[in-house]
Amino acid sequence: MKPKPNAVVYDSCTPWILDVCRKYPGVAAASFFTQCSTVNAIYIHFLRGEFKEFQDDVVLPAMPPLKGGDLPVFLYDNNLCRPLFELISSQFVNVDDIDFFLVNSFEELEVEVLEWMKNQWPVKNIGPMIPSMYLDKRLAGDKDYGISLFNAQVNECLDWLDSKPPGSVIYVSFGSLAVLKDDQMIELAAGLKQTGHNFLWVVRETETKKLPSNYIEEIGDRGLIVNWSPQLQVLAHKSIGCFMTHCGWNSTLEALSLGVALIGMPAYSDQPTNAKFIEDVWKVGVRVKADKDGFVTKEEIVRCVGEVMEETSKKGKEIRKNALRLMEFAKEALAEGGNSDKNIDEFVAKIAR
Repeated sequence: MKPKPNAVVYDSCTPWILDVCRKYPGVAAASFFTQCSTVNAIYIHFLRGEFKEFQDDVVLPAMPPLKGGDLPVFLYDNNLCRPLFELISSQFVNVDDIDFFLVNSFEELEVEVLEWMKNQWPVKNIGPMIPSMYLDKRLAGDKDYGISLFNAQVNECLDWLDSKPPGSVIYVSFGSLAVLKDDQMIELAAGLKQTGHNFLWVVRETETKKLPSNYIEEIGDRGLIVNWSPQLQVLAHKSIGCFMTHCGWNSTLEALSLGVALIGMPAYSDQPTNAKFIEDVWKVGVRVKADKDGFVTKEEIVRCVGEVMEETSKKGKEIRKNALRLMEFAKEALAEGGNSDKNIDEFVAKIAR
C-alpha cells in the first residue's frame, strides 16, 4: 500500500476492510456507522442472544422498553429480507477489534445509550453529518452532499414555498427507496387533502401513477407534488411546519438539525426504532398508528397533522419547543469546541502521531 495511510475510514457494512488494515502495521481501522447508536446497540444485543426473533417485549440497558414493532424490522423477522439482515449484522462481526467506532450522531441525542457503548468500544460521535451551511457555517460553500440520485425541482419547490405563510406547510417525503402500496397511496392523498393544510409531497416519477385521477387539479395551489426536492433547502424554509417522513436516519438527522417537527410513518430497516425515539424519547414528533396489516387511514393522518401543526395543540407546542432545543444541540456539536468537533480533532490527532 503506497503511500501507506495513517488510517482507513470505511463504511461499517464493509468489515473486511479491518483485515486489510491489519496487513499493514500502523494503519488504523476506523469503522463509520451511519445508523444511530441506539440501533447499533440493539443489533449488538440481538447478536449476543439477549433477545430473540419475534419477541414482542424487549428490555435492554439504557433504553425504554421496546415492543416488537419498535425494533429494526430485520431483527423482529430475520427472514423478511435475509440478505439485508446479514449485511447489516455483518457490521458487528469484528467490532471488538476496530481502532475507532465513528457514529453519525451527536452526544445530547443518545446520552444513556452512548454511555453504555463507550464502556465497551472506542465510540466517537462525529455528527450530524450534514452540510456546514445548515449548521455552523464554518465551511463556506458547503451547501449540499455533492451527489443526488434524482434531479431536484429546486426552483419549483422554493418558489411555491415562498408563496406560503410561515409554518403552514406539511413536507412529505419517504426517501429514495420506499414504495407505498396503491391503496396506501390513495389513502395518504385523501388524508393530506383532508388536513386543510398546504403540503409539498415528493412522489418519485415511478410512483406518480398511483395518485388518484384528477388529484393535482383538485388540490390546486394548496398542494405541490414533485418528483424530487432539495430536501435541506426545503426543511430550512420558514414555511415548513412539519415533516412527514419514513424516518430514515439521514432524513431524521436533517430534520433534527433544522428544528423541524416530525410525523413518522416508518416501514423498513431501522425506521421503526427511529420513529419510537422521535415520539417517546426525544418528543419531537408523533408516529402514525397503523392497523395490524400496516395500513394507515386518512383519519390517522389528519389526527397526526393536527397534533403537530394546530396552534391550539398543547402537544404540538411541546414538540416544536423540543425540536428547536435539539436543533441548538446539533449546531453546538459541530461548532468549534463542540463535542463532535472535538471528537474529530482527537481522531485526527491520534492517527497523525
